[in-house]
Amino acid sequence: MNVLNLIKIGLAFATAVLVVGTGIVAGLFWHFSHGLPDHKQLADYQPATMTRLYAADGKLLAEYAREKRVFVPVAAMPKRVIEAFVAAEDQRFFTHPGVDVIGVVRAVIANVTNPGKRPEGASGLTQQVAKNFLLTNQATLARKIREAILAFRIEETYSKDRILELYLNEIYLGSGNYGVAQAALNYFDRSLDELTLSETAYLAALPKAPNRYHILRNEKEAYWRRDYVLNRMQEDGYITAAEAAAARQEKLAYRRRSATEVATADFFAEEVRRNLMAAYGEKGLYEGGLTVSTTLDPAIQTAADNALRDGLIAYDRRHGWRGPYAKIPDMSVWEEEFARIAQRRPLAGPASWQLAVVSKVDAQSVQIQGLPGTGDASEGTIPFAEMSWARPTLQNQNVGAAPRGPRDVVAVGDVVVVEKVEKPTGAGAGQNAKPYPPRTYALRQVPNVEGGVVVMDTQTGRVLAMSGGWSYGRSQFNRAVQAARQPGSAFKPFVYLAAMDAGFSPASIVLDAPFVYDPGYGQPLWTPKNYGGDMLGPTTVRRGLELSRNLMTVRMAQQVGMKNVVAVAKAFGVTDNMGAYLPMALGAGETTLLRMTMAYAMLANGALEITPSLVDRVQDRNGKTIYRHEPRTCRGCGETVGNARPAAPELIDSRKPFHDPASVYQVVHMMQGVTVRGTAGRLAALGRPIAGKTGTTNDAHDNW
Repeated sequence: MNVLNLIKIGLAFATAVLVVGTGIVAGLFWHFSHGLPDHKQLADYQPATMTRLYAADGKLLAEYAREKRVFVPVAAMPKRVIEAFVAAEDQRFFTHPGVDVIGVVRAVIANVTNPGKRPEGASGLTQQVAKNFLLTNQATLARKIREAILAFRIEETYSKDRILELYLNEIYLGSGNYGVAQAALNYFDRSLDELTLSETAYLAALPKAPNRYHILRNEKEAYWRRDYVLNRMQEDGYITAAEAAAARQEKLAYRRRSATEVATADFFAEEVRRNLMAAYGEKGLYEGGLTVSTTLDPAIQTAADNALRDGLIAYDRRHGWRGPYAKIPDMSVWEEEFARIAQRRPLAGPASWQLAVVSKVDAQSVQIQGLPGTGDASEGTIPFAEMSWARPTLQNQNVGAAPRGPRDVVAVGDVVVVEKVEKPTGAGAGQNAKPYPPRTYALRQVPNVEGGVVVMDTQTGRVLAMSGGWSYGRSQFNRAVQAARQPGSAFKPFVYLAAMDAGFSPASIVLDAPFVYDPGYGQPLWTPKNYGGDMLGPTTVRRGLELSRNLMTVRMAQQVGMKNVVAVAKAFGVTDNMGAYLPMALGAGETTLLRMTMAYAMLANGALEITPSLVDRVQDRNGKTIYRHEPRTCRGCGETVGNARPAAPELIDSRKPFHDPASVYQVVHMMQGVTVRGTAGRLAALGRPIAGKTGTTNDAHDNW
């Protein structure tokens, strides 16, 4: 057999192998191409993006998302970011048709010749887009073939820029960050155009193994991978050798996204979240990328939080000292026990409050330790003046005798709540009080009572502040909207409003005397009493509301008819299902703080209907307004006539009073007397016109 024949046989064999191989590959492609996801759906790609809540002053209030992501169009991506990811993940991205054949062959050879090493991957950017959007992460040959087929189809349908946009906004980069823009914020607190070359290369290093190359968990591996990306960028001509060398010398400074412009209002934000969930569903909230402008005024919210906390603290102190937060019997192991207590029972309250351990009790002060810091900085002193309020709590909400010294309050081993103070806050407090020495603390006690606050714009129903309890960390139950409580005497203005409708006036005389009501056969007689048990006899209606006289209220309610009282209460939104029973006139029904605030707001605005709202506007991911809360219409908003200069926009309030304004005015004027001469007379010291009504239920379970 001559050489020519051998060549012919070889060519024939090679041809046969080529034909068979081509047939096998074609058969595999034909087999796996059936039932593939439609790659054209990527044209409508809308990534799951965060919903953000903003306060009225523009400060960030909250973010909600399943995947933390900030979408950035490829046209807005810095060129350096694109170059880094292409160099790290797909060197021939701009020239291959979807699959880098050279890269695949190289990976196969490397994996065959180095069986003991970690297998090299060969999926380019387009293949990763196919896998992340259309397939699963299942590591099988079938999935790789489907991935390749889809990659070819994607490249035929979309531009390279579109593929990059999909990839760079979808890729997972560790620590819950999806997309390069979100990662830049949460790793370095920078936008994409603020990143240094070193930081850009580090982000491009993460897709390979985000957890393995995390800068805080594995610094050595992180720097090695960053330098690898820098070398690739240099080899591909994206950066010079000098730039690469300088970037390799740069230390990566991990900085979480700053929170300098963030408002804090946990109860408010949670209520907004619940409302958004009801309106747009779970998917819309956590993936829809909504921009929500809320009604929250951070300054008012801070004032409301402080007022509620001060009120709860003052009330709790009046009912005495309930003892230490915890006890450590054996002080030889106090550090371990203290750490265990702090972990098992985290302190809920103001950030300035903290736990400490009593280490020594003297005649006029207490030594504490366990404070943040080391050495002497972890110790402090509580002077007796800052614990003299701590009278022991007795039964029936009574208190015992005032303590004569620190030993009447605490003992060594007690774990107590303290707050650092610079000047006296307890006994001896005043403008001329001398400042305390450093590391002086005051004894505090977490209140055993809860409350809520709602601040509302009376004209629009915008909720400017809301606090639902002592601490959101202690309880997420929002007492401003979720707690149905008896309004007590706070309900009386609506009884008086029904009386004004029936012909009473503030000067009308009503008897403040014993009252007995027979509810019917087999039922006990109802004999309401005034708070304190006294009676004034014939008294004006105005004085009856100012002093919150129960007997006068039920007499008027009986005379005007409870059906009329209930109608007024329903019209003002106090309740939807109040029974027409006489005890309801004293606030025996149930309502929420938000509804009572709304009802009072409509008294203040002259009976103009409002709907409480925590949200001014909701915009979708494209900036289109899909909800707006504004009871007034805007004349001239967005109107143009030819080239003429448009008129200034004007808000027009077309609402009509739903109740007699004259009756409403009389009740509000009487309520102003409550804050001057009545049960809330202390408010007169503010020197401002205020109308209001106090409210107390039986046994003082609720106070308004």
